[in-house]
Amino acid sequence: MSEVLVLVDHVDGAVRKPTLELLAIAKRLGEPSAVFIGDAGKTAEVAEKLKAYGAEKIYAVEDSQIKGYLVAPKAEALQQLVAKTSPAAVLIVSSYEGKEIAGRLAIKLESGLITDAVDVQAGDDKGPVTTQSVFAGNFTVTAKVTKGTPIITVKPNAATPEESAGAGTVEEFTAEISDAAKTAQIVASQPRKATGRPELTEAAIVVSGGRGTGGNFEPIEGLADALGAAVGASRAAVDSGWMPHSFQVGQTGKTVSPQLYVANGISGAIQHRAGMQTSKTIVAVNKDDEAPIFELVDFGVVGDLHTVLPAATEEINKRKG
Repeated sequence: MSEVLVLVDHVDGAVRKPTLELLAIAKRLGEPSAVFIGDAGKTAEVAEKLKAYGAEKIYAVEDSQIKGYLVAPKAEALQQLVAKTSPAAVLIVSSYEGKEIAGRLAIKLESGLITDAVDVQAGDDKGPVTTQSVFAGNFTVTAKVTKGTPIITVKPNAATPEESAGAGTVEEFTAEISDAAKTAQIVASQPRKATGRPELTEAAIVVSGGRGTGGNFEPIEGLADALGAAVGASRAAVDSGWMPHSFQVGQTGKTVSPQLYVANGISGAIQHRAGMQTSKTIVAVNKDDEAPIFELVDFGVVGDLHTVLPAATEEINKRKG
């Protein structure tokens, strides 16, 4: 059975949930093998986590020549691992960084690339078949790579992590990083302030607010905290200065695909729909019963969010208690 390489998405050795989702997808395609690029001192901790979710092998790439630079060194390391292992596919989380790594890797390998997949299945002997939502969410297409090693970036929440022990064999791999890959260096960085809520693009539940909030996001945040959800915002809310751009969901913001998306006071313009249309279940609260968002939803509530959301939050907290 051919290996399927999964690039580990982590923060200082803490493996993020989308990586575990990729391991579940990798099991459909072949033998899951993880690629951990990071501090050698974190390898054992990372390997235990990945092993618990089915990783048969973990390639540990020490990052002394990689950290401090942009993504080019990671693409080179992956290129060398692909040459060594001849995998059936390479799976990468569909983040900004992940898509840039994937694009560089595809050029280096002269392979086909598929980005923002929302599902990946084994297909036939010609390679995996992906599902994508394209043209602002108006079409769903299936596609496959027809040249080289399939390189696929997958959106968070495209699969459910599956706990199943793998062999978890750790193999150290030394990558030769060229000087050309080190021409863009990070000279300073500042971590984002923690909100205590899930990361927007990874959250299983997202509660968003738009123009209908009038700038008061307290009902949005209250419901989000009751549900353990991330908070999002429409472009109108961001342009009005009510929320930072990092909260924006939409074509010019972040694309999310949670299990549950709750849109509050959002009209449902195509720009916003493009960023959340692949959500598994969509609920909308809006005073305007003709708002375009109601064409898309699974459940709709016609009402004032400032009345509806506090009542829903109170009931949720009561049941939790």
